[in-house]
Amino acid sequence: MSDAHFDMNTMPLRKGHYWVLLVASLGQLVGAALATLVGIILPLIQINLHPELTSIEQGMVCCTSLIGIMVGSFLFGNLSDEYGYLFFFRLCPCIVLVASLLVFFTDGLLGLVVGLFFMGLGAGGEYSLDGDYISEIMPRRWCLFMVGVAKAMCSIGNILMATICYLFLSMDKSPDIWNKLVLVISAIALLMLLLRIRFAQSPGWLIARGRVEEAQQAVRFFLGNDVDMGDKAIVPQKTNLPQETWRMLFTREKLPKVVFSGIPWACSGLGVYGIGIFLPILIMALGMESTSLQPLEHVVDSVKNTALISLFIFIGFAAGLFWIDKINHVKLQAWGFLLSATGLGVLLLAYMLRLPMWIAIAGFMFFEFFLNAGPNLVTYIIPPQIYSVHDRGLGAGLAAAFGKVGAVLAVLFMPILLHWGGIKLALFVSIAVLVIGGVITYVVGRKVLPPVQK
Repeated sequence: MSDAHFDMNTMPLRKGHYWVLLVASLGQLVGAALATLVGIILPLIQINLHPELTSIEQGMVCCTSLIGIMVGSFLFGNLSDEYGYLFFFRLCPCIVLVASLLVFFTDGLLGLVVGLFFMGLGAGGEYSLDGDYISEIMPRRWCLFMVGVAKAMCSIGNILMATICYLFLSMDKSPDIWNKLVLVISAIALLMLLLRIRFAQSPGWLIARGRVEEAQQAVRFFLGNDVDMGDKAIVPQKTNLPQETWRMLFTREKLPKVVFSGIPWACSGLGVYGIGIFLPILIMALGMESTSLQPLEHVVDSVKNTALISLFIFIGFAAGLFWIDKINHVKLQAWGFLLSATGLGVLLLAYMLRLPMWIAIAGFMFFEFFLNAGPNLVTYIIPPQIYSVHDRGLGAGLAAAFGKVGAVLAVLFMPILLHWGGIKLALFVSIAVLVIGGVITYVVGRKVLPPVQK
């Protein structure tokens, strides 16, 4: 009698599915924690270590990790396609761990910049691998939802890092502990590495190379000896289709897909990274912290408010996951953009009219809720839906590239906007970018991803 009783495509969820989800999604957590940490470290090093940093230099320091993420996504994505996922799945947390320890031991701006780049490099590799592992292991009906859950883990990273930094800064009231805060990243990276020591190669990668027996062993390692691969065990046949290139995606036929998957992702990068990284600084610019004369106390209060506002990142992701199978994705993303812009509009009015502080905080929370219930979640799952198997990897990679370019530009120019026109200009530009993302989603998305007729 065969020991295979379940088809992995249709089986119910079991412990192995949740294990893969946890281990793979830690990459999203460490990436978000890193982004939050950068926004906290910057005002700390400006108090004593480098008060002379110009707005351009601040932006350059903060976008270093994002540039690392861009490079890591492409570098490790391509290498893993050729040499397999497992080695790089273990290598990426090693890179993050070593780079974070470099920042801790060097205790200077050069070490910080180098360390941020390589921490971003490792996080970028995570982004190119975690979704693949999850989507390959999950039953079909749970695949999209679980990839969304992995993306939502970044909200845990935001909250965790902001809370830990607030506790540390409350106990040790010195800006000189900024490099010790990086040890939180070291601890997460070490945990990731330990959890991946006993892991298996990607079944999909093995199947693509005709190594069916090894793929079946990998599936049983993850899910149990009573599971087989079903139709996933069919080795893909080679075709005579030409090798897809990025230039081919910019044809008249495919350009709407590029616009729909790429431009809104770039626009959401402003909210996720441009505002996310500079959240403590924006809070101080808005006067949402106490009026203490001590610069460090301003920072500590802003970090506390950052942790509170970050709770709505998690709540927004939870709402988005609840709506993901109930609301058309074009509508969910478009309304997410427009409502998050509305939240920033409330924040701007509260600042300009000197309204009660609770209104400003409510606007910030409204912004975070709808940004993460809509664009930050949906942009991540749009490319697999609109590209065919033949060009899916290329299309998803191009969309992610748009997203990271938008993030880098947002982080680079946010301190410049604050320097040129203060919080008013920064919020006006942010609102405009979010509205553009919503309009493009609605106009182009309805043609590329029409609603399913029920």
